[in-house]
Amino acid sequence: MTSPTPEKTDIPFWLAFRFWLKLGFISFGGPAGQISIMHQELVERRGWISEKRFLHALNYCMLLPGPEAQQLATYLGWLMHRSLGGVIAGLLFVLPSLFILVLLSWVYLVYGDVPWVAGLFYGIKPAVTAIVVQAAYRIGSKTLKNAFFWALAAGAFVAIFALKLPFPLIVLLAGVFGYIAGRVRPGWFDQGEAEDIPDGSATVQSTVQPGHDTCFRWSRTIILIMAGALCWLVPMGLLWGLYGWNHTFTQMSWFFTKAALLTFGGAYAVLPYVYQGAVSHFGWLSPTQMIDGLALGESTPGPLIMVVVFVAFLGGYGAQLYGAENLFLAGLVCALLVTWFTFLPSFLFILIGAPLVETTHGRLSFSAPLTGITAAVVGVIINLAVFFAYHVLWPEGISSDPDWLSLAICLGALGALLLFRRGVMEVLTGCALLGLLSTTVLS
Repeated sequence: MTSPTPEKTDIPFWLAFRFWLKLGFISFGGPAGQISIMHQELVERRGWISEKRFLHALNYCMLLPGPEAQQLATYLGWLMHRSLGGVIAGLLFVLPSLFILVLLSWVYLVYGDVPWVAGLFYGIKPAVTAIVVQAAYRIGSKTLKNAFFWALAAGAFVAIFALKLPFPLIVLLAGVFGYIAGRVRPGWFDQGEAEDIPDGSATVQSTVQPGHDTCFRWSRTIILIMAGALCWLVPMGLLWGLYGWNHTFTQMSWFFTKAALLTFGGAYAVLPYVYQGAVSHFGWLSPTQMIDGLALGESTPGPLIMVVVFVAFLGGYGAQLYGAENLFLAGLVCALLVTWFTFLPSFLFILIGAPLVETTHGRLSFSAPLTGITAAVVGVIINLAVFFAYHVLWPEGISSDPDWLSLAICLGALGALLLFRRGVMEVLTGCALLGLLSTTVLS
């Protein structure tokens, strides 16, 4: 089976490397904000990826368990520089967040309250709310081109907000409706064809031709599956053999492997599972610490599921796995193990699945369900914006007065993003400084 390949791939590898490294440090705002950054930089500003190739990759990543923004970065890196590019993009998306969270977790445990961090949190949270709203607007403006897609988005919002339906079910239903509509009313899906970057201006274009480097080959797929199995079995077997099944290292590795396969819909869908296991069952940290870890995860770059680094570090640190004199080492080892087992499936999903997905360009039977899913995701993102707004702008409950300063920061951030088209990092930095000022100088 052959698949399309870009007409030209002259993006310098080290130029792309620098971009992925930069993205790892500025990827704030959760998946919506991170996807928005990649779209702005790779599609609109640099013209490395065409609009349709970007959305095609995004649709596939939305179907997968795991952090969709990290998987999208891996997919786009693979599009530009194949397996090495995908691995580099995915790793650099995660590593800065890993080390930042390890450092902040240590500061959290050793020094207790950190007022300047609280101040930064205060300004970043309303900015994140604005980023999520902007992401819903940007994706919706490209996807919701007729009443059918608007209905899918509205239905998804009602399903997750009012009916509390699980995200996988919403994705499944949206895909089914999209497939049926593609068979019955294929004209509804023509709207995506005109939304691309002009011919020739995107390095990885939507106009493609057959080539050997993106062919789907069973031999390559089997090799990757075997390599992935070894990457999981060898460290898990070593942990089991050296420490036993009930040791913290082994249990954390097994628990977060399961969590990685349950994260349909992003980190918020799996956080209840992580909370139940890490707090209630294993006792690796307290409920208050879990909430603080979520705040750290929201306020640092990288996928929100990186909160597992905080959970693992506190679990290893508190258990004194290497004795009272090596608390940091114990926390670090747990954090590294958990990161490995959490993200390994994401790399395999992309490196194995991307060549197959690339064979589906132009096939309405495949693209129609995914377009339906993208429309539904707009409704889900709006629900996330409502969730953030409720907890950030009305911290005492909806019946109380809003936090007027947070509301002002949120509206200012939204205006900067939508009206003045300022960059996400600029907005986050400005809002963080406002939050720090408000909680230190003005308090």
